[in-house]
Amino acid sequence: MLFDGHLMPATGLANDSFLRALMRQPTPRTPVWLMRQAGRYLPEYVATRRKAGSFLGLAKTPDYATEVTLQPLDRYDLDAAILFSDILTVPDAMGLGLRFVEGEGPQFERPVRDEADVAKLRVPSRDSLRYVYDATAQIRRALVRADGLQRVPLIGFSGSPWTLACYMIEGQSSRDFQTIKTMMYRRPDLLERLLDVTTDAVIDYLTAQIEAGAQAVMLFDTWGGALAHDAYRRWSLAHMARIVRALPREQAGERVPNIIFTKGGGAWIADIARTGVDAIGLDWTTDPAVARAAVGHCCALQGNLDPSALFGTDEAIRAEAAKVLTAFDSPRTPGHVFNLGHGISQFTPPDAVTTLVEAVHAFGRGPGFPSSAPA
Repeated sequence: MLFDGHLMPATGLANDSFLRALMRQPTPRTPVWLMRQAGRYLPEYVATRRKAGSFLGLAKTPDYATEVTLQPLDRYDLDAAILFSDILTVPDAMGLGLRFVEGEGPQFERPVRDEADVAKLRVPSRDSLRYVYDATAQIRRALVRADGLQRVPLIGFSGSPWTLACYMIEGQSSRDFQTIKTMMYRRPDLLERLLDVTTDAVIDYLTAQIEAGAQAVMLFDTWGGALAHDAYRRWSLAHMARIVRALPREQAGERVPNIIFTKGGGAWIADIARTGVDAIGLDWTTDPAVARAAVGHCCALQGNLDPSALFGTDEAIRAEAAKVLTAFDSPRTPGHVFNLGHGISQFTPPDAVTTLVEAVHAFGRGPGFPSSAPA
């Protein structure tokens, strides 16, 4: 189906405002979802994780992944679901041995450090990531209501090649990224080969998610902001641009939009827009007016409330949400998805999210639409 020459969002949705916003079409209200919306701030998530026995047990079991994906939707009036998984599934499937250490975060048993390590890297087989695709399909089915309509769209995602490479080479999270930056300056050819195979892996990974039922996909470039200005374009953005060009633009005749989020990426907004991406995620340090001026209306914008605002009073949360919506001129100007500027903190009071979502929907109601939001 076409809309002004462009493919329409998926049919059969009770609420398609998120997809419409990504395509810069009018919406009845400003759509809202939250990065890391299924997480440790929710007591029901904590209980399910306890049943699963570990984070990886949770992420690698489709029944559990489906359960925790739906938990925030059952509690809050959100406009999109996001697949519950982890950005490090791809390098784990490459054989690097992912583990989560309590209090220290993710670590790889076999980090990539030299020519022999890079030479071993291959695009993972789809069977090695079958649990992700099975969870995607299962979540899509679980989102269908009794009347046959799907509640909200489902977002798939991956880490960006640069961000994955940071973990693959450092072996864990890092403050200064000394190991990967040493490779970047001493053996750029080696890093380029690693990024090339990782980019191919991400293309296949996201394509498989789309084929399994993801209705939009997002690249999390968590560590892109750690790069110098020109280095970002070479080592991060160029590879994300290749992914955007290679991804399917539609599935079963329905448009599948994509999003790039670079934490600390405010300096490169215009460059990101030139990749042809449908939407750019903004962190909380970026002025929405500056972002809109940089990209015009060639792509949608997503963001960008400071996650720490959710520790404020209800009045403060409402005021900060209104500031963000006003800065984006949302919903009068199509093409804004409300989100946090980074993932929600595990210490966030759950009731604060209720206040935020209600505030966004109350303030961000489009002119000329009925007073009630989609069911």
